[in-house]
Amino acid sequence: MSRVMGRLRQEPLLWALPGLLLLAAGMPLLKPVFAALFPQLQRPMYEQDSFLALLAAHAGLVAASSAAAVLVGVAAGWFVTRSVGREFRPLVEMATAIGQTVPPVAVLAVAAPLIGFGAWPALIALALYGVLPVLRGSVAGFESVSPHVLEAARGQGLTGWQLLRSVEWPLAAPVLLAGVRTSVVINIGTAAIASTVGARTLGTPIVIGLSGFNTAYVLQGAVLAGALAIVTDMAFARLGRHLQRWRDAA
Repeated sequence: MSRVMGRLRQEPLLWALPGLLLLAAGMPLLKPVFAALFPQLQRPMYEQDSFLALLAAHAGLVAASSAAAVLVGVAAGWFVTRSVGREFRPLVEMATAIGQTVPPVAVLAVAAPLIGFGAWPALIALALYGVLPVLRGSVAGFESVSPHVLEAARGQGLTGWQLLRSVEWPLAAPVLLAGVRTSVVINIGTAAIASTVGARTLGTPIVIGLSGFNTAYVLQGAVLAGALAIVTDMAFARLGRHLQRWRDAA
């Protein structure tokens, strides 16, 4: 038993992830609690959708938008740290900064009438919003690789692709991951506004609760979104430890 408890303390993700799923599945069982906390509400529990389904939809939207942001951010970060792309670095950083500066709700307001309501405008807004942290992490990661290490690798006859795969990626990965981690966690919270254009997320009970002055709904959606962000951050922390060992081995 002591060994199991020690394992759980060392790997909090082992209990945090099941705890998140149990919280989402068991949220309806907390109806008496919310009824006691908010006695003035006739419907203290959001029941239009399953919280598990909303959690899955929220996580899927964040995963898809973050994947697009990571693809663009890492590619741009790699490009502007090459000799051929350094002169474009100010332009790339300015473009991604604009994407971070424009509020996602403004992007939703413009995109929804053009491409329709639902997940697509939210996907675009979240992807644009998530590129800048990934770009900065990518640039910092690639620039953290010592030029002496690269020169030694070239001296051993490594090609450009081999150099990237065997030297630059392992050494840059922990720093690069920090940018991805920031981007994804921010997007988890921001994705709640996607429900304003019809996307199913954990923001759905929040939006309905705000429009109907139902604080219980807002709290239910916010608690699950916050728990998802915490669990995701734990997962990135665990991945970071693995990448650090990969970097040390490289």
